[in-house]
Amino acid sequence: MSQRLVEGTIIVIDLDEFSEEVRSRGWSEYSPNPATGLLTNLVEEFISKWHGVVVYGLDPERGTEEVVIEIPSVEPEEVVEDLRRIKSEVNRVGVGVSIVALKGYVIGRSAKNRREAYYGTPFRAEAIRVLKKVKRRGGNQVVVV
Repeated sequence: MSQRLVEGTIIVIDLDEFSEEVRSRGWSEYSPNPATGLLTNLVEEFISKWHGVVVYGLDPERGTEEVVIEIPSVEPEEVVEDLRRIKSEVNRVGVGVSIVALKGYVIGRSAKNRREAYYGTPFRAEAIRVLKKVKRRGGNQVVVV
């Protein structure tokens, strides 16, 4: 069975220094806390609006710390304002978030595991590379590539 590739946008969202935030604030790692619950809701609204596909990471039961999304036939510039709003909302609860949106070919289906989600296509791997670079520089940014 062959995969149908379509141009679109790959988005990676990851809360910054989140393990430290959980420890310092006494939040639960196993149920939604103010940041992960909020990110879950914001991502659900975002994918509904843009008809996106969650490749990996959306977790309503535990809260979402990281997520990979693909949106077929949409340019990164079209979603950048919504991504900035997600960043702003997460920042309001005192947590940083790094977001990368990259143009590339998307498959439009969920990954079986984190490795496939991050490295299953060259475009996802590139988005992860950019995300790591953003986080090394302090994070809490929205970057469109």
